[in-house]
Amino acid sequence: MSMISTDRKIAIHPTQHSRLSGIDLETVVFGRVFSDHMFVMDYRDGQWQQPVIEPYGKMEMSPALITLHYGQSIFEGQKAYRSDNGHVSIFRPKDNIARMNRSAHRMCMPEIPEDIFLEGMTELVRMDHKWIPRDAEGALYIRPFMYASDEYVGVRPSDTYRFIIFTCPVRGYYKDAVRVKIETEYSRAFPGGTGAAKCSGNYASSLYPAKLAADKGFHQILWTDGETHEYFEESGTMNVFFRIGDTLMTPETSGTILEGITRDSIIRIAKQEGIDMQVRRVSVAEVTDAIRKGTLKEAFGAGTAATIAHIASIAYGNEEYTLPNLAESSFSNHVAKVLDDIRRGRTADPFGWMLDVGV
Repeated sequence: MSMISTDRKIAIHPTQHSRLSGIDLETVVFGRVFSDHMFVMDYRDGQWQQPVIEPYGKMEMSPALITLHYGQSIFEGQKAYRSDNGHVSIFRPKDNIARMNRSAHRMCMPEIPEDIFLEGMTELVRMDHKWIPRDAEGALYIRPFMYASDEYVGVRPSDTYRFIIFTCPVRGYYKDAVRVKIETEYSRAFPGGTGAAKCSGNYASSLYPAKLAADKGFHQILWTDGETHEYFEESGTMNVFFRIGDTLMTPETSGTILEGITRDSIIRIAKQEGIDMQVRRVSVAEVTDAIRKGTLKEAFGAGTAATIAHIASIAYGNEEYTLPNLAESSFSNHVAKVLDDIRRGRTADPFGWMLDVGV
């Protein structure tokens, strides 16, 4: 594990009244409970201003706030974990910072200095580490986000921005394997669009087709490409993997697919362990053909919230195909355990992914 220290460039105003004693961490619902503090930093006059950590709380905003009208807003999602020996570490924070800055570039927003970003996140987790649930699934979800803060009703990039990080105590996301449907009418992204950026608009446009699927009992959509609907892209808000025979495959990123941190971690673990790993275009035809032939061993989504979301069935057109029951030795179960063991300090971290926050 690597480790950093803070030189107190950040102004810190700790809360005088922690809310932790009134929270049952063993029953928290994902994304509904928020920790005591937040990191805040404003951008104006062409530069970032004094960063501060202050008590988590509501914000005042103008009805003319430019982000409310034109959607100039980006975010990230990552987690901190408590290891079995009590240490708290953040999983791959520099990769999330790099991806957020790529999103900022695409959305015509200022990039955030990595050192301040990392220092603020680390200090925030250090201050609120007691919010991490102590059960096997417990983690501290970290949500950095940035929005345009000009008060102006006109279509142009904002001159001012606000960057905030807050955290949430979380446990598991999905309890059971999920039912998904292959989407062939609506599209998540198009070439030249914002599919590779983690911007708010991508998620807003996905809500309606996701609701239509949910109304039919599905948990998620398997998105296909916006031009032909013949190739897979993502699974809801996650990347997607298929194992046909002894080959594991996931769609390649090409500007329309988010470059997932969990996705990259799975690819690297698979290659290290000698798994036949293919990163390429994956067609609907080959997957549905493999289901019919019985050669599709497993399919799963991968992302920060769920880590691994097993897929129980895939619907295409008027048919719904049930996937085989997974053995404990399945690759998805294996890689989930490998990731959890690295995050919880039960095994060596050969990739240098965990950043110890010093508590």
